[in-house]
Amino acid sequence: MATAAAAPEITDEQRAICEMVHQFADEQIIPNAAHYDHEDEFPEPIVEQMRELALFGVTIPEQYGGMGLDLTTYAMIVEELSRGWISISGIVNTHFIGSYLLIKFGTDEQRQKYLPKMATGELRAAFSLSEPELGSDVQAIKTSARKLDDTRYEINGTKMWVTNGLRAALVFVLVRTDPDAEPRHRGMSCFICEKQPGVAENTGAYAGLKVPPQIKKMGYKGVESTELVFDGYRVPAENVLGGEQQGLGKGFSQMMDALELGRVNVAARGVGLAQRALELALRYAQQRRTFGRPIAQHQAIQFKLADMATQVEAARLLTHRAARMKDAGERSDIEAGMAKLFASEAARFCAEESLRIHGGYGYSKEYEIERIYRDAPLLLIGEGTSEIQRMVIGRKLLQRHKL
Repeated sequence: MATAAAAPEITDEQRAICEMVHQFADEQIIPNAAHYDHEDEFPEPIVEQMRELALFGVTIPEQYGGMGLDLTTYAMIVEELSRGWISISGIVNTHFIGSYLLIKFGTDEQRQKYLPKMATGELRAAFSLSEPELGSDVQAIKTSARKLDDTRYEINGTKMWVTNGLRAALVFVLVRTDPDAEPRHRGMSCFICEKQPGVAENTGAYAGLKVPPQIKKMGYKGVESTELVFDGYRVPAENVLGGEQQGLGKGFSQMMDALELGRVNVAARGVGLAQRALELALRYAQQRRTFGRPIAQHQAIQFKLADMATQVEAARLLTHRAARMKDAGERSDIEAGMAKLFASEAARFCAEESLRIHGGYGYSKEYEIERIYRDAPLLLIGEGTSEIQRMVIGRKLLQRHKL
């Protein structure tokens, strides 16, 4: 077992940050989430407060104006934000992955250019893998970039399910630069695509990039999920992540590295959502009375609460373990997959059990659990479905323990 798998006590700094974000969720997110969810409206006032709390620069090094905190602390913050509303955590998730890609793979010039403004939230980032005809099979992407001259590439194709696709100023986009490469993943590169935030049809230097109306969703409202249509969009060669000389053809491995973090992030979101579902169930079970006593005194309800609490705690431990391994520089593909798989399924389970405990009221929009029940399925799909996680875990286990 990896040494990083041990679970040390939470530090005083981590506890203070989590308490601050917990209070922020209680006072600013939870009371307003129903409104923004119902209207499917971007929560701009909450996002501005997040900027003031420096949450967009949590993991960005101090030399670029960030807080320089580790992935484990970030996962704890995401849990607290998601406990309030997972759409809020989605706004920082893709931004966080973009900053990670720059920190680990970017050139000095790319880091200097983007990270200081990303740390303050002045620039917000998104990243894009999926396309209309593919999801999990990343190597089958069709969006392409071809060299025009010595300084620019032209990108053509359509991307799908881009969180923050409209309001982001930067999108880290995986495209095919060598259609004949074998194996296929060696023909992919990641480009840092600049755009006009909040603009549906970009013009001027960013012409050729359109953002269609956001996708209407069952849950995960308030934060936009969009397509990105590249039609003759031109980007400087210097915007190849890591530089043209070092980064061309490395996009697939760069994105797969980042997805380990993305899976830890989704796991943390699952923990937060499950935690809130449990809190609501505990409160309602002690308030609601049937047959002359609170339903919390019925054994059937106690069993549900016990199963929920056990899954929340197990999901939290798996998530922290994967994050600590990544922080220690260890490969955490199995651990991140396990955390994402278990925590997302725990979120679904806890949301449904909490709704069952609420009974008919749980089906009403007047109760918070109704929104949580609609939000939970997203976590089963984002950053790889549960079926994909099982495939990854099984394959990697056999590689680690090959006879």
